[in-house]
Amino acid sequence: MYLDKFKLDGHVAVVTGGGRAIGLAIVEALAEAGAKVVIADHDEAVAAEGIAALRAKGLDAESVLMDVTDSARVDAVVEELAARHGKIDILVNNAGIARSQTPAETVADEHWLNVIDVNLNGTFWCCRAFGRHMLANGSGAIVNVGSMSGFIVNKPQAQAYYNASKAAVHHLTKSLAAEWGARGVRVNAVAPTYIATPLNAFVKEDPEMYKAWIDGTPMARLGEVDEIASVALFLASPAASLMTGSIVLADGGYTCW
Repeated sequence: MYLDKFKLDGHVAVVTGGGRAIGLAIVEALAEAGAKVVIADHDEAVAAEGIAALRAKGLDAESVLMDVTDSARVDAVVEELAARHGKIDILVNNAGIARSQTPAETVADEHWLNVIDVNLNGTFWCCRAFGRHMLANGSGAIVNVGSMSGFIVNKPQAQAYYNASKAAVHHLTKSLAAEWGARGVRVNAVAPTYIATPLNAFVKEDPEMYKAWIDGTPMARLGEVDEIASVALFLASPAASLMTGSIVLADGGYTCW
């Protein structure tokens, strides 16, 4: 009975930024659970590399070109995929950027707007477009990828714009959950710690920062992409049927201190 709740046979899932790193791990988890998964990425080459990596593991996915900051394109993708598959059951809003290590007083308008546009606006455009489809069907699950940075202020790197964007994603998640809960659409988020991905590769060249990250984490390590994918799978699956508006921290204990 309980293991069946994690199965996604017959479900159609879309993962934004799903061509690599955390996104690709989430695609793999959903596909392994039986879902038909679509990688929505702004880079066709990255999406193709992701699909090739999946096929090497005996899994498969399809891809669609989509920039989450282009709301008209997001709307068009929903129509395209709904026509092709008949329905969309799951959306994972994984696409995001950081552009860390810029003090607030020196942040350019372009820098601020770029991070907010991808992380917050892009998440909302996707929630709005895919949410309309799910609401019309009376069911659906949305998983947003937030961050522990939506709860705390990271150190030593300065990144007020990123922290603000992720805090906004968390409150957006709760707001949509409250609006849509009675209409069959669940909206939750996973909030990761520092994960070993290309986005965080820069820390290898900064021993002081790496030490601060590890010393600030009770588990004394970075997270792995599969650890975030496992939480996303749970939130997307019927196993989390009573959960909506939850922000699930997967932070190795970082926010305990």
